[in-house]
Amino acid sequence: MAMLEVRDLNVFFGVIQAIKNISFDVDKGEVVALIGANGAGKTTTLHTITGLLKPASGSITLDGKDITKVPAHKIVSMGMAHVPEGRRVFAALSVYDNLKLGAYTRKNKKEIEESLAKVFASFPRLEERRNQVAGTLSGGEQQMLAMGRALMSNPRIILMDEPSMGLSPLYVDEIFSIIQKIKDEGTTVLLVEQNANKALSIADRAYVLETGRISMEGKASDLLNDEGVRKAYLGA
Repeated sequence: MAMLEVRDLNVFFGVIQAIKNISFDVDKGEVVALIGANGAGKTTTLHTITGLLKPASGSITLDGKDITKVPAHKIVSMGMAHVPEGRRVFAALSVYDNLKLGAYTRKNKKEIEESLAKVFASFPRLEERRNQVAGTLSGGEQQMLAMGRALMSNPRIILMDEPSMGLSPLYVDEIFSIIQKIKDEGTTVLLVEQNANKALSIADRAYVLETGRISMEGKASDLLNDEGVRKAYLGA
């Protein structure tokens, strides 16, 4: 049984169908990439999985439990975290306060402090800036903060939406190195990313989403070398 199972998912915005009967799995310990052009439905898929949108039909299960109709805040406490597109940090709060908000579903103070120490070990720059107002961080630092905040909920699976968007090449490399580290430390990752080359280079498997439908799936290494994928998404 896969950790995350999406089955026959359909999502509408009014009369417009954004997601068209898609199904996919994410196994424990994997990085699975969901790639596609702007408007393909990638963000809508993540928002539906995390309870921010309700599907017209289909099902979503996490570790065998149906979460299709579970509210977003309860999904977090079940072990799923979401790093949203555009980072969405609390700009007026400090780095430290942003991170503590990521642990709002947890009660054990000792475990929260342990998670904080782990986040600071993974993101030394955040520890250096722990008292700095989040809105004054660079784009790359805000992305690190969004990722660290999600990790504070101690998730078993983390969904990341366009983590490299708007970042310099140096920060992009750093962010993808951190995603690899998150996987190596045992957290499963579902990655939505327009930088298909980077996404496929660290993913185990991938799905290609086109106008709300999954058009291809397979090992990330196979898709990376597929001529059609290269022409459409890799600029080759």
